Amino acid sequence: MNKKYKADLALLFVTLAWGLSFILTKNSLDALSTFNFLAIRFFIAAISAAVIFYKRVLKLNKSTLKYGILIGVIMFSGYAFQTVGLNYTTASKSAFISSLCVVLVPIFSSLLLKKRPKPAAIFGVILSTIGLGLLTLNGSLSLNLGDLLSLLCAFCFAFQILAISKYSVKVDTINLAIIQIIVVGLLSIIVSLLFEAPTLPSNKKVWVDILFLSFFCTSGAFIIQNTAQKHTSATHAALIFTGEPVFAAIFGYFICGEILSVRGFIGGFLIVSSMLLAELEIKIPFLKSKKYMYK
Repeated sequence: MNKKYKADLALLFVTLAWGLSFILTKNSLDALSTFNFLAIRFFIAAISAAVIFYKRVLKLNKSTLKYGILIGVIMFSGYAFQTVGLNYTTASKSAFISSLCVVLVPIFSSLLLKKRPKPAAIFGVILSTIGLGLLTLNGSLSLNLGDLLSLLCAFCFAFQILAISKYSVKVDTINLAIIQIIVVGLLSIIVSLLFEAPTLPSNKKVWVDILFLSFFCTSGAFIIQNTAQKHTSATHAALIFTGEPVFAAIFGYFICGEILSVRGFIGGFLIVSSMLLAELEIKIPFLKSKKYMYK
């Protein structure tokens, strides 16, 4: 098996882990407050990553530290919105909504670079908006709190992806990832101490969930992602990552008994389709007229 196939399999493992993470996080929140949980998860992840890559950490420079702190703050905001939101919505819905960051990235990138977004990205946003409505809006046409927070999470993760793309080429990517994890852990500890009554879980199952989240869904996933993407294309990676909300919905059904309605399934399908359009830049036949063409 060549490096490309190994890389794709590694990214598939990461996607599976992230899909499962929504379920494990929601279960852990039954025993721990939001930032107490995040503090434990990211503290363990930071320690394990720093120990494994201690030689790299010793070579940490100011630029990596600066960029890592900046991206870490954005990453903390995303996880904060996502984790708080999981208290009020299902794991599968949270996964679908959070994954909208894939669609938002090309739009925000175009706005920041002052370039018109490509037709596929525009159509992707339209599809994802329709899908979001079908997935989340109730009879009174309003989002519940959990869905709204998950949407804010998607915005944060979109900015995180853009920031990583901008700064990762300038510094060591492994150290950059470790600093982000450390920042999320430290900020979670501070917020938990200020607004919660932090404690350690007494339930063995909660510890198993947290350790899996720390090792496989956080430090392990970030390290594998950085390493694997050196041997496969961004298109392949994007295609694999669109499976995250699908895996979350499957795990949600078998582990938690979560069932999407027919409307929810259609909404989820439209969201995944919009991500594929935005990332793979699939050509839209009826948008080929000169009106939509640009350099």
